[in-house]
Amino acid sequence: MLPINLLAVLVAAVASFVIGFLFHGPAFGKVWMKLANIHPTGNEKFRDMIPQMVKNFLMNVVCAYVLAMFIYVTASFYGNVGNVVGGMGIAFWAWLGFLVTSSSMDVIWMGKSKNLWLFEIVASLVSFLAMGAILAAW
Repeated sequence: MLPINLLAVLVAAVASFVIGFLFHGPAFGKVWMKLANIHPTGNEKFRDMIPQMVKNFLMNVVCAYVLAMFIYVTASFYGNVGNVVGGMGIAFWAWLGFLVTSSSMDVIWMGKSKNLWLFEIVASLVSFLAMGAILAAW
């Protein structure tokens, strides 16, 4: 088993969760709702979102853990990539190679809005870079 710092994984997952909240809420929530064709009724309740938020956070933990493994293994083989810039570089390539390519199928085959897809991949890039920096710094 790889010596992964679980505290760093949890902090990175929290950072990803906060970034997602900011992108889909206070910072760009209106843009996101327009792109996603979401029309609030005013009857939405925070407690109704808790199950999705818990699942979202758990997925952030999984993502941060796997990214930590990538950073650890890459640093083990190539030496000096185990720093903040190196962690962000590994996160960028993981984001590009896995998330961008797999999520693009929704645009190519499923007719998802290209603009919504671009919004989501930019949000995920910021999240991945933050997680990579946190995991490598620890």
